[in-house]
Amino acid sequence: MSANLFNVEDTIILVSGGSRGIGFAMAEAFAEQGAQVIITGRNEDALIEACESSENFRYPITYRICDVASEAVINACVEDVVAEHGRIDTLINSAGINKRMPAVEYTADEFDQIMHINLRGAFLMSQAVGKVMIKQGSGNQINIDSLSTHMPLTQILPYAMSKAGLSNMTRGLALEWGKHGVRVNAIAPGFILTDLTQKMWANENMLAWHKVTTPLERMGQVDDLVGTAIFLASAGSAFITGQIIRVDGGATAGTHWPIAGNFDVTHNT
Repeated sequence: MSANLFNVEDTIILVSGGSRGIGFAMAEAFAEQGAQVIITGRNEDALIEACESSENFRYPITYRICDVASEAVINACVEDVVAEHGRIDTLINSAGINKRMPAVEYTADEFDQIMHINLRGAFLMSQAVGKVMIKQGSGNQINIDSLSTHMPLTQILPYAMSKAGLSNMTRGLALEWGKHGVRVNAIAPGFILTDLTQKMWANENMLAWHKVTTPLERMGQVDDLVGTAIFLASAGSAFITGQIIRVDGGATAGTHWPIAGNFDVTHNT
């Protein structure tokens, strides 16, 4: 087995939505492994703050301002990255938004905004980077999916719908681009503690529910996702494409039986 099987050193990694949360955790992890990482987002102050944490890495993280709602901005961003680095080895699509409310309360504009960012934006970014990867004859794309595509949750229906579309996009692009040496996979995180979900998981009832429904009985951390991302970007996953890998502590493995203790359910005959 090659010692470099999971090596991502010197690779060019573009992280869409990389200024905080899952995207930033992945950006930082790749930079720690010696990759050249470029993060994108809309908020320049947040991007600058994220990059400051990487000053001691071999390649400090750099940034580009990029709004995935704009096709022109996406194309310009990708062209700029290629002009500077010559290629893109891995794209991580992590930009996304969510709004929690009952399905009957979403306005058409709120629904469209979620779809526009989470699905259309991801597609346009994948498309722009895919053209580069097809031309260079290699590349990896990693989409940040959700367990809600397998197990829909209440009050986030448009989000779940957008991520279901992302799952099919992952498989569809893998089918089209495999012959060009481009692999496309997705990571479906479980319940992960981030700056955006911290308030929700501070609720004791939510934590108790999570412990019952997750076999590993702990909250997921953003760092729990980075190993899978590095694996998917490395030679270790060279024969894997079109897959959605759930990193969820076992939450989607099955359902806990709510009755404790032993009892006889034998039928008399």
